[in-house]
Amino acid sequence: MTNQNYDAIVVGARCAGAPTAMLLARRGYRVLVVDRAAFPSDTVSTHLIHPPGVAALDRRGLLSQVVGSGCPPIDTYRFDFGPLTIEGSPAGAGFQAAYAPRRTVLDKILADAARESGAEVREGFTVEDLVIEGDTVTGIRGHGAGGRSVTEYARVVVGADGIRSLVAKAVGAVAYAEKPKLQCSYYSYWTGLPMNGRFETYVRPDRAFATWPTKDGRTVVICGLPMRDFEANRPDVEADYLATMALVPSFAERAASATRVERIVGMGVPNFFRRPYGPGWALVGDAGYLKDFITAQGIQDAFRDAELCARALDQTFTGRRSFDTAMKEYQESRDGQVMPMYEFTAQLASMDPPPAELQQLLGAVSHSRPAMDAFARMAAGVTSPAEFFSDGNLERLLR
Repeated sequence: MTNQNYDAIVVGARCAGAPTAMLLARRGYRVLVVDRAAFPSDTVSTHLIHPPGVAALDRRGLLSQVVGSGCPPIDTYRFDFGPLTIEGSPAGAGFQAAYAPRRTVLDKILADAARESGAEVREGFTVEDLVIEGDTVTGIRGHGAGGRSVTEYARVVVGADGIRSLVAKAVGAVAYAEKPKLQCSYYSYWTGLPMNGRFETYVRPDRAFATWPTKDGRTVVICGLPMRDFEANRPDVEADYLATMALVPSFAERAASATRVERIVGMGVPNFFRRPYGPGWALVGDAGYLKDFITAQGIQDAFRDAELCARALDQTFTGRRSFDTAMKEYQESRDGQVMPMYEFTAQLASMDPPPAELQQLLGAVSHSRPAMDAFARMAAGVTSPAEFFSDGNLERLLR
C-alpha cells in the first residue's frame, strides 16, 4: 500500500468536517482537512444552534468565540399553531439558550480551531476524485487555487462534504430510510424586527414560517411551503415569501416597519441515511445523514457525528477495536439517537394537518407550563420525540 502522509484526510471544513479534524488532531493524529471554500464564506443554513449544540461548542472551548461574535441568546421558543400557542424554555444540556451565529462567523471559528489544534487546513482546495486501491480508499486527488493536481494519502478519508458528497458518491454509500423532498424553505434577513431573545414559529395550513435573531441586529425570517405547491409558486418566490408572512396579521404588522436587507435564498432537501463507513472511508454530517431543516437540527447533528466518528477512529488507530467494529457502533449510535427526530421532522415538513389526536394533545400541552417547556426542549433536540410523546411522560406532564 502507498505510504500514508496522514492518519486522516477530511473532505469539507464546515460544521462536521472541521470539528472531526480538530478532535482527531487534539488526540495527536496527523490530519489534513480540505475545502473548496475560503473562510469566511456563507452557505445555505438555518444556522440555529440549540442547547445541545451549544454544549458541544463549550466542550471544545469555542463557545466564548461564538457568543463574542455578537449573536444574542435565544431563551424562549414560541410555537403558534393558530388555535393555540405553546411557549417554553429550550434549556438543557447545562445551557439555558440557543444561539444563531451566521455561517460566515461559525465556520471560520471551526476551521481556525482545527488549524490551531494541529490539523493542516487547505482552503480553496477542490477534490477531484478519491484514490482507491482494490476496494479500499487510500487518499484523494485534487488541486488548489494554482490548479496543479496533487495526491495525498491517509489511513482513512472522511467525507464531510454535504448533501452532494463526492466521497459518498465515489464509494457508492448505500442510502436507506429515504424520504423525498417534503417542503422548500426560503429565508432572508431583516433589520428593525427585534425578537427579544425569542425563537418564533407560525404554522398555518400548507405554510409555515419561523424567525429568530442573529448578529448585527439582524433577524432571519424563513418561510416554507410543501413541495406539492412549489412548482406553482416557483416563478415568484418573493411573493409567496411575503404572502406566507401575511398569514399572521400580527406578525405582518411587526414586519411592516422592518427592512429586508439581503436577498432571499433557500432550497428543499431530500431525507436519507447513508451507511457512514467502508474500507478506508467514513461519512459525517449531511454527507451521511440528512433531514429537512424545518427543525433546524443540522448543526448539532454535525457536532454529534464529529464526536462519535472521531472516537471510533481513535479506537481504530490505537488498535483497541477493529475498524468495522468501531464504525458499526458509530452508525448504530448515530441512527439510534436521531431516528425519532428524523420521523418527527418528516411529519412537520409534510405540512399535512395534524391528526385530531395530536391536535388534542397540543391543546392540552398549551395549558401546562411544565409540558410547554418539555415541548420546547423536544423541539430543540434536548430530549427525543420518542421520549416526549411516550404515554408515561405525557401523563406525568399533564397530570
